[in-house]
Formats: sequence, structure tokens, C-alpha cells
Amino acid sequence: MSRYPEEADAASVFTDFLNSHPSVFERAHPPGHFTGSAWLVSADGARVLLMHHRKLDRWLQPGGHADGDTDLARVAWREGQEETGVSDLRVEGGIFDIDRHRIPAREDEAEHWHYDVRYVLRAGADDRFVLNGESRALAWRPVADVAADSSFDASLRRMARKWLARDALGV
Repeated sequence: MSRYPEEADAASVFTDFLNSHPSVFERAHPPGHFTGSAWLVSADGARVLLMHHRKLDRWLQPGGHADGDTDLARVAWREGQEETGVSDLRVEGGIFDIDRHRIPAREDEAEHWHYDVRYVLRAGADDRFVLNGESRALAWRPVADVAADSSFDASLRRMARKWLARDALGV
């Protein structure tokens, strides 16, 4: 996170949570747990693949629970493939973004925190996707449009701005 000094406080919260209990990678951990997400970009990097999440009823990046896997890049890759059907994905670089967000209570689970660690996944030449049961829709969106559209989640807009600024940062 040294590239993003404004995120130092958030990184500290994540580190404290990581060191708080051995089961932070398990979804049964009551206060919350780690998740892995994919900032899934097209081969040329101009578009991002978003899913309209069925349960949360909003556009988000693919991602999901670690379920005991401490390799969150692998979690992001797995979830990216499972939730989009895009088969030729590769993880690029280390942690791209982090976001801690509250998950509302539902009939079968209490309100809790997701400590979401996000990685860039780049699609190959074949970027066809397949809708699955977790989403109402999937769509490739120009990254610049996501950055500018206030109807998108603030964390999506933040990742889009980071992605657009990557050249200026020497990434």
C-alpha cells in the first residue's frame, strides 16, 4: 500500500484484524472475515467486468469468501473464474485495493464485516463471460465510465481511478 499513502489507516485496520484471531479466513468467524475480489480488466485494460450482485442488488466486482484459504490472490482468481466464466485469467501484481465493508444481517447470518482484498485479474483474448446464479447480469464497462459514474459504489469508482492513474504511478 506504499503507493497509496492515504490508505495507511485502512491497511493498519486490516493488519490488526489479520492478527486478531486464527479463524479470520473462515466465514464462520462472527465479527467478520477476509474475502478476495477481482478487478477484472480486459486484455487491453480499457474495460472492467462487473456483476450485478443478486443478493446485494448492485454492480460490484467478482469476489467471494476465503473459506480458509489464506492466499487471497488465489481466492480472487477462483471467484473471478466461477462468477464470470472467463477462463483465461491471470493475476497481475500484488494487492491492488482493500475495502472493509459491513454486510447486512439476513435471515441465516448476522451482520458482519468483510475485509476485502482486491487483485487485478487480466482477461486473455477470449473475454466471453457466462452468467451464473450469483448475479443478475455481467457487463464489460469502460473503466473511465466507472470512474466518472456516481451511481457506482464508491469503492468501484476508487479502483477505476487507481487503474486509470497506474501509468502516472509507474505501475
